[in-house]
Amino acid sequence: MAIQLEDLKKKQAADNEINWITASFMTLFHLGAIAALFFFTWKAFFVAAFFWWLATSVGIGMCYHRLLTHRGYKVPKWLEYTMTVCATLALEGGPIFWVATHRIHHQHSDQDGDPHSPVDGKWWAHMGWILVGKSMHHDTTTLSRYVPDLAKDKFHVWITKYHYVPISVLGVILLAIGGLPFVLWGIFARTVAGLHFTWLVNSATHSWGTRRFKTRDLSTNSWWVAILSWGEGWHNNHHAHPVSARHGLRWYEIDFNWYGIWLMNKLGLARDIYRVKLSALRTYTAPNHEEANAPAVASAASAAIAVAASESKLVSA
Repeated sequence: MAIQLEDLKKKQAADNEINWITASFMTLFHLGAIAALFFFTWKAFFVAAFFWWLATSVGIGMCYHRLLTHRGYKVPKWLEYTMTVCATLALEGGPIFWVATHRIHHQHSDQDGDPHSPVDGKWWAHMGWILVGKSMHHDTTTLSRYVPDLAKDKFHVWITKYHYVPISVLGVILLAIGGLPFVLWGIFARTVAGLHFTWLVNSATHSWGTRRFKTRDLSTNSWWVAILSWGEGWHNNHHAHPVSARHGLRWYEIDFNWYGIWLMNKLGLARDIYRVKLSALRTYTAPNHEEANAPAVASAASAAIAVAASESKLVSA
């Protein structure tokens, strides 16, 4: 029996109520990460490094963010689904809830309705928003509005409901191959590190850094967050031009997620890539032109994303 969008409905916590299931898992994983320090081996460390890249770069940055949320490029469905499974290994939930939350963030960035703005406190923007309230548990009406494209895809609905399965299977495999050290490092330690590095995009790059573009939010560019998050730290660039598959607009703005997309294009796996070139913006910076001319934006999601493309003006190169 096919899973429908209504099957994803979750009990919503009150505004100040703790999400006990989420809080329990966060506590468990942080304790596991601490325990990993007492079971260090180089093999376990390199296993953790590999899955950190696979989950947070290929999965979260390249897939959940630049592919599914903003439709900055296209890949074959089999590859989209494979990358989505990689993203579930980051313990950031399934694609439908993740994408809906991020599209809401762009629509209300640093204003009322933003799920994770430092305006409400830096701790809230970093981690508090997933522990308290209903930001991570949208009702089906909200999901239908913000992710109509993914809601029509049976695989994305299914993997959203069972997003915990891939990381559970991986844990069993690592236990069989390398015992407790592989599990503590390959599951717990790298997951906790990946979560905090991702959350820095919500907290740090809306608090500190430089601003190349004048946007209606507080987004900034941060080189150190970019390094920790595989390129997601060029956040002011991203908020000014959200559909662009490339966030680092200068050669020195390291963007590993863009390098991955570029490589897939060279291998014939990625197409219809939309990117902003800084040289072109110096001569033409009309508001929202990046949205108006971005064929890679899915029409079903464009209404949710378009609002996010606030009027931007180039203020420095």
